[in-house]
Amino acid sequence: MKKLIAFDLDDTLAVTKSPISDEMGDLLVRLLEKYDICIISGGKFEQFSRQVVDRLEAPAHLLNRLHLMPTCGTRYYRYDELKKEWAKQYAEDLTEEQKKRIIEVLESSAKEVGLWEENPDGDIIEDRGSQVTYSALGQQASPEKKYAWADKNQVAKHDLRELVAQQLPDLEVRLGGSTSIDITRIGIDKAYGMRKLIEAINIDQNEILFIGDKLQEGGNDYPVKAMGIDTIEVDRWEDTAFVLRGILGVSA
Repeated sequence: MKKLIAFDLDDTLAVTKSPISDEMGDLLVRLLEKYDICIISGGKFEQFSRQVVDRLEAPAHLLNRLHLMPTCGTRYYRYDELKKEWAKQYAEDLTEEQKKRIIEVLESSAKEVGLWEENPDGDIIEDRGSQVTYSALGQQASPEKKYAWADKNQVAKHDLRELVAQQLPDLEVRLGGSTSIDITRIGIDKAYGMRKLIEAINIDQNEILFIGDKLQEGGNDYPVKAMGIDTIEVDRWEDTAFVLRGILGVSA
């Protein structure tokens, strides 16, 4: 029997970098009445808040069942009912020296392969504390721009990841969202985050269902599947909504 349902965020619960829909918000609140929920993604906590938490109309006792794991589980947040705020349970940050080196390598490598945008929509490289993320078009680029870029540049993006990985052998260099590459300490992926959650709340992995859009080998959700957790693959948030309506037994 499943006790917890875990989700990727972008293109699983919402359009990339966008708030969840009213329908998804309603489904998640209904789901919290029956299950714990974990959201794990490469984004930072502020992104989780903007895309999901701020869109949920849920009482405190239900929010306490929501587990937020930004930057692939290198950070973990739970809702504190007494303080009425989200409390950081841990953070496994990179050192300042590591972050400086990562940023230098990302910029020089992106320029070398021709993937450095001269007029980005926001920062191309973002320090997320426990993760540094490269976003080809900038953090604030529209979903439409990101999807169009991804359709044309997947080979070049893989080449960039390989080039960066060669120069940072002591760190994990991983394909992220449609336009992004994430860098963390070695061994960090969504399976790592799931193991941390299993330990934190004393749950068996057989009691978890994971839903994500990149469960194929090489995708950033694949490590969860590879560790043996039951998974459902979706292509977009509407697919996830369909799955959740089935789990909850509600109609569209």
